[in-house]
Amino acid sequence: MIQPFIMKLAEAKQQFIQSWGSLATQWGINKTMAQVHALLMATPGPLNQDEIMDQLSISRGNVNMNIRELINWGLVERVILPGERKEFFTAEKDVWKVARQVIKERKKRELDPLIKTLEQLQDIEGDKRDKEIKQFIDTVAGIQKFAQQADRTLDIMIKADENWFWGNMLKLFK
Repeated sequence: MIQPFIMKLAEAKQQFIQSWGSLATQWGINKTMAQVHALLMATPGPLNQDEIMDQLSISRGNVNMNIRELINWGLVERVILPGERKEFFTAEKDVWKVARQVIKERKKRELDPLIKTLEQLQDIEGDKRDKEIKQFIDTVAGIQKFAQQADRTLDIMIKADENWFWGNMLKLFK
């Protein structure tokens, strides 16, 4: 019988941080920002900048910049500990809430501006019967229809309860 490979916590935590960082680049989030986020998610209590620097071997400026961005994304918050002068930080531990927040931010930063641009592109000068103009308008309209459907779907997902979402997702595969 093959013995299962058992990792020590520190090794497993490091592998999680590295994997989360690599995965997050696929979502449009920089690797170091995701690694800071992963460290804070995998740590039971809040950490200060020095602890983050030490555990990830990154500079104070890098920690500061990525913490600010994670706060802007709504994924990390400052924590005040009585008697401490340093700032501490903690991340949302509920993965469903994290996923919804990432979707909300990506939608705001990427999809919403695209929809606005597509709306502006609908009004162009010229004869709408001209083949080039008609092709352009049809192409933009098709993309706009798709983007608006994606927007509605993401809005539902953002507002959805986790159990409702997974229940409906499972129905798709039956």
